[in-house]
Formats: sequence, structure tokens, C-alpha cells
Amino acid sequence: MPKLDVVNVTKNYGSIKALDNVSLHVEDHEYVCILGPSGCGKSTLIKCIAGIDQPDQGEILIDGRPVQNVSIEDRRIGYVFQDIALFPHMTVKDNLSYGLVVRHTNSEEITTMTSEMLGLINMRERSRSFPRELSGGAQQKVAVGRAIATGSHLFLLDEPLGALDALVRAELRYDLRRLASDLGLTVIHVTHDQEEALSIAHKVVVMKRGSIVEIGKPSQIYHSPKTLFTENFVGETNLIEGKVAGTQGNVCIVEIGTRKVNVSGEGRRVGERVIAAVRPEAINISPHSNEGAGGWKGTIKHSAFLGSSNRYVVDIQGLELLVHVSSNVEKEFKVDEIVDVFMREGAHMLLFDYPNEGLEKEIALE
Repeated sequence: MPKLDVVNVTKNYGSIKALDNVSLHVEDHEYVCILGPSGCGKSTLIKCIAGIDQPDQGEILIDGRPVQNVSIEDRRIGYVFQDIALFPHMTVKDNLSYGLVVRHTNSEEITTMTSEMLGLINMRERSRSFPRELSGGAQQKVAVGRAIATGSHLFLLDEPLGALDALVRAELRYDLRRLASDLGLTVIHVTHDQEEALSIAHKVVVMKRGSIVEIGKPSQIYHSPKTLFTENFVGETNLIEGKVAGTQGNVCIVEIGTRKVNVSGEGRRVGERVIAAVRPEAINISPHSNEGAGGWKGTIKHSAFLGSSNRYVVDIQGLELLVHVSSNVEKEFKVDEIVDVFMREGAHMLLFDYPNEGLEKEIALE
């Protein structure tokens, strides 16, 4: 079964550095999602792995074997594109069996494997349908099935769900994860959809400007990222500039405007500029009280209903905070309403060094 190593790979297109000294290790049976903004190099990376593009520098190994001089068809890789690439004149069954036919597999094995694949993708009843008669989601399931039917165990998925409706996309991503688990596949799945990556991956790779910024489990990437870029890119967050006012053991006292908050963090110097990051769901708001309950006084500037939660923008003397409140609560706040803002007890706040190049440039998507 395949494992993959990308070692110090660089790829340039003229003056554009699409990949800059990228290294990545993928274990056998891992489902890895590569996440990043448009133009970050994620599609270029898997094209180099597939052999569609050749790196200018570095090495790619599959099961420890360098594949730079191995042709695309001999790398035994399944590749699924965002644009659904089925043969329009072939039925579902014929599309599924195509790869086996061109490899001159014997007819009995073709029949057996095609039948198994129709069952795996739940398409037995549509085996005689043509692509034009199928929904986009069903077509993409056939494209995935065709790749699997060739016997490949390393799969590269390049935005495979990007062209589908939201509900179909949500359903199909779990189908992909189920198939990978059932068949023991190694999968590298490129996406710009954060929810997609977090919900199905064993490991998430975050890319920016041709480089890998961070690699970790989905929960690590969301709750305890190592970089400001990841904290800002994956999910919504509040990035608040502050200054270290003091330390007490492993607690750092951060001065934000006229207020101070306690944040876990060691090794900070008094007077040091920092960025405090807190997720919107870690903040509470309540109707303003004149009794001095200890909250920050703010004004609701924007309100949006998101289904499971309400999203508020609260202005606190020029500091704007995003707050997510469960939509099940009885109280809904209105624009211009005065509220008290509290960090939830035990709220998970992270501290980052203030970036040398400035906050805006550090978190920019391009």
C-alpha cells in the first residue's frame, strides 16, 4: 500500500514561484486534505505528485521509490478533477470499466470489478444511464468510482466537490471518506472549503504562497494553530492587538485598550506587542447592566442569522468583535442595542507574536 514523500519540491512558472521548497509525508491509508486560498500552490503540488507537472527541484517518492522519471500511467495513481471528466457517449457501467479495458484486464475480472464498484457507489440502478442523465453529484461519484476501479491505492482529488451544490457536496464528501476507509486508500484531497477539510481529514495541510504553513490534525488546526495565518484562515476569529502588562506563572496579563485579560502563555516580556486570538463562540453577550457586572460595554453594529447561531459584530470603543450566540437562546439582540461582552469562563484564547511585516500582510490571502 502506498505512502508518499514530497522532499524539498520547488516549481516555478516563469517568475512565479508556485511551490517553494515543499516537503510532505503522507502515511499509508491516510486521508490528507490540503487547504489554502486560491493560488497558494495546492493544485500544483498534486500535479507534480501525479506527474502532470515536473518539479524544478526536489524529489517525490511513492513507497520509497523516486517517481520523477516514471510516466503518469505507471505511477498507479487515481486522479479526480473538479471538472467532471466522464465520456458522454458511454454509460455509467462503461465509464467505470474504461480504465480496466485499456489495461487489457480479462473480461471476467472487468465484469466482477465493475459490479463491485457499482455497489460501492450505490449506482446499480443507474448502470445504463449516460452522464447527461445524472446529477452533478452522481456524475462525480462515477468519476471517483472509475478511478478506484483501476486498482490504484493512491488518490489525488483536486477540488472534486467544488462544482456541486452545497447539500450534494456535504453528502458526497462523507461518501468519499467512507470509500477511502472501506478500501484502505491513501488520499490527498485539495480543497479551499475549510469545513470539508476539517470534517473528513486525518491530517490537514495549510498552504500559503507556495509553502506549507502548518500540518496537523483537524482539531489542532482549529483550536491550537501554530501560526496567525492558520488561525485567521480556518474559521472565523478575533485578532486583537495588545501589549504584555505582566506575567504570573504561566499566565500572561495582556493589556487591550483600557482593559486587561489573562491569557495562558509563558516566556513573554513585559511591554511586548502581541496578537490575542479568540473564536467568536468563546464570547458571551448579555443585555447591558448598570450594576457593574464586569463585562465590556459595547454596541451591536451588525446582526446575521446563520441557522444554528446568530452572528453579531459588537463595537467596544472602536474595537470590533465577532460573536456567535446559539440561535436557541430566547434573547436576540438588535442593531444599536447596548450590551455587555464577556469572555466565557475558560475561554480558549491564543497569543501570537506581533508579526514583523504587520498583521494585514501576515494574514493576507495573496
